[in-house]
Amino acid sequence: MSDRTISHVAFELERVYPATPERVFAAFAAVSAKAGWLTFPNDWQLTEHTLDFRVGGHERIHTGPAQGPQHGYEAVYHDIVVNSRIVLSYEVRIDETLLSVSLATIELWPEGDRTHLILHDSGVFLDGHEDPRWREQGANDALDALGTLLDNPAVGA
Repeated sequence: MSDRTISHVAFELERVYPATPERVFAAFAAVSAKAGWLTFPNDWQLTEHTLDFRVGGHERIHTGPAQGPQHGYEAVYHDIVVNSRIVLSYEVRIDETLLSVSLATIELWPEGDRTHLILHDSGVFLDGHEDPRWREQGANDALDALGTLLDNPAVGA
């Protein structure tokens, strides 16, 4: 009997933001913009964040508590339609241990002077290293933080 397991988990989150699709899209497109809404536990330090936001480009985030372990996020952008759609795949690790591999889509469309966003995430969680509910909660927290940023029209995304 092997202790190797695979769990397939998908979730979909929706938000309506008080901002144009251009402003919401811009919040995903640059490291400086994302810094305004990425969320981590209070005792964690962001040690690396790079972003090459283009088709074929990569994003890398390393964070964690000062004493470790390091939590890593590595993404590849497969499709980007300006102000409308982002398709990416990403993996999550703790130190060298692969926790999961996911495919995510972000769709944006205007609703009057607001933007409707749908995030769909479909992941493969490996060997029980991570509870998939944590991923959904983290995505909810990040989208809420994005909403807080976008609630303030004086703050550029």
